[in-house]
Amino acid sequence: MEFGILGLELSGKTTIFSLLTGHVTAATPGKREAHVGIAHVPDARLDTLTAMFKPKKHTPATVKFVDVPGVAKGGSQSLNLPELRQMDGLAVVVRGFASDAVPHPEGTVDPARDLELLETEMLLADLSVVSNRLERIEKDIAKKKTPDLQTEKDLVVRFKAALEKGESLRGLDVHVEEEKYVKGFGLLMRKPMLVILNAGESEAGDLAGAIARAKLDRWKGQPHVAFSAVSAPIEQEIAALAPEDQAEFLKDLGLPDRALNRLLSAAYDLLGLMSFLTAGEDECRAWTIPKGTHAAKAAAAIHTDFEKHFIRAEVVPFKTLVAAGSFAQCKTHGTLRVEGRDYVVQDGDVVNFRVSA
Repeated sequence: MEFGILGLELSGKTTIFSLLTGHVTAATPGKREAHVGIAHVPDARLDTLTAMFKPKKHTPATVKFVDVPGVAKGGSQSLNLPELRQMDGLAVVVRGFASDAVPHPEGTVDPARDLELLETEMLLADLSVVSNRLERIEKDIAKKKTPDLQTEKDLVVRFKAALEKGESLRGLDVHVEEEKYVKGFGLLMRKPMLVILNAGESEAGDLAGAIARAKLDRWKGQPHVAFSAVSAPIEQEIAALAPEDQAEFLKDLGLPDRALNRLLSAAYDLLGLMSFLTAGEDECRAWTIPKGTHAAKAAAAIHTDFEKHFIRAEVVPFKTLVAAGSFAQCKTHGTLRVEGRDYVVQDGDVVNFRVSA
């Protein structure tokens, strides 16, 4: 899973990127560049399995984040980055904190205005892409008209018309067969969007309330749009503490978990993803797959050849395995199931795939 992080300058997006990935960025004078980092997805189930099996390796699921340079009003061309257009989704950071030391580039703090500004720049960047593509298609059709070119033209015309009306493309109905024509465009207004409110320190204990107070109602209920919130300064304080002190700090704030962890969970939900687990003496690992994935396709997450050579999947739910204490006990109690290639893997399933040589 790959997310592009974007926001206005001084929104705190790079601080959030650094907290998520541990990647400390240093600005290069005169150069605006994207930064890439990997976030490890916390999973208490994986921690439990690691304690049970004491494996040589403990491998959590990961999310790749690309932090792009801050966007300015009128800066739509800065969004035409290959790194950004290749992402599965967008994490759009809007500023919810006030600071005399760090003045907002627009003069006042207004998350809804900032999100509208960012979407406008994304829309203009996409409009440039589809307009250029439409121009090339029309030239190609003039030379030789084909069904594929006509289908692509019809789709691009629909996109262009929607963008010219100021509409998002996330809710536009595109047939499965049409996806191949537009997948390479990397249109930003079609990508799932996780809106991240970077709240003030005083709101760290009520981040849900902070989102409500940010007046982002216009985007609520839109398809493929989700919301989360963090307070970057508070998360920095938590990150500097020892693990045992972090729990106490969170308790004092009245929070069950770090906001960054909830952000990663929101990203999974937005893209319709989940994790299955593998466990043994060599490695305990979480694997990311789309919800509704069949067993044979899930096996391909481990190795592409596993789908082709799939024989069966030995499956036990996480809680059942923990209660039994071992795979052997699950077999004894009849809770370790044997499933075929069409079994739909469930979130938290612990799976051992059997494949042919």
